[in-house]
Amino acid sequence: MDNSKGRHLPPLAALRAFEAAARHVSLKSAAAELSVTPTAVSHQVRRLEDALGIALFQRQPRQLHLTAAGAELYAALRDGFDAFAAVISRIQDRTTPRVLTISTTPAFAARWLLPRLGAFRAAYPRQDLRIHTSVEIAPLDGHTADIAIRYGLGNWPGLVARKLFDDRIAPVCSPRLKVRKPADLLKQTLIHCEWQNTLRKPSTWRAWARHAGVDQLDSRAGMVFSDESHAISAAIAGQGVALLSTSLIEPELRGGVLRQPFGPVLNTYAFYLVYPGTRESDPHVQDACAWISAQANASALLF
Repeated sequence: MDNSKGRHLPPLAALRAFEAAARHVSLKSAAAELSVTPTAVSHQVRRLEDALGIALFQRQPRQLHLTAAGAELYAALRDGFDAFAAVISRIQDRTTPRVLTISTTPAFAARWLLPRLGAFRAAYPRQDLRIHTSVEIAPLDGHTADIAIRYGLGNWPGLVARKLFDDRIAPVCSPRLKVRKPADLLKQTLIHCEWQNTLRKPSTWRAWARHAGVDQLDSRAGMVFSDESHAISAAIAGQGVALLSTSLIEPELRGGVLRQPFGPVLNTYAFYLVYPGTRESDPHVQDACAWISAQANASALLF
């Protein structure tokens, strides 16, 4: 079709006002949508009727009815504006960053996820992330969170759960403490962390002592923290021996800031990437999941 001579169309403002009035069958409702007065909408509709030379509404007291011509024009305008909205939405999706919320525990966010977010931004510069931290399980409803990194056995009904890596819980401490064998714990302060209280079998000093056969250890004594990051800081400072996830202290173990002097290691639980099955085809969710899984695989190879 040759459009070189241009289109001879009525003013867009008049067409828009008519479409809104026809869709709502109300000048008042159309005015509210367009943020103008009902008089302004009525004026634009009259302007359109004058330009076309035909009535588009049958006007009765407090009531509007579309004429046959009005109904035909409205159908075309409705479909056209819907098409405009769909294209604009697709363009914005490609150019406007979308926020994706990841929920996890405070310690996992601080010790594992946050140090890697720079790499995510480099790989996906148009994807914004929001990090939600809590030791409680957050709903994956698209508002509180979209995906989660959870700690457990992988059985969350209605959700897809991909294992990232098994956890290893072991005694760790600063090398300054000169702890070399389990018996040395009897002379040291034990550092406890209570964030696993929601688990059926939390990895506690009591569980470790029973597994290690160190019956004389007072597994209730020592310092107690509700945040695992604080327990890690206390161990680094040499304030005692902590029972920690070695997955979250990889840099300190590799650098010798902390050491695991002996076993046994408790490995009841694992870290999982979790999301609703309904988000399986969501490209934003799948990009984030693929990246997190790749980071987990690389982390397992390094440690």
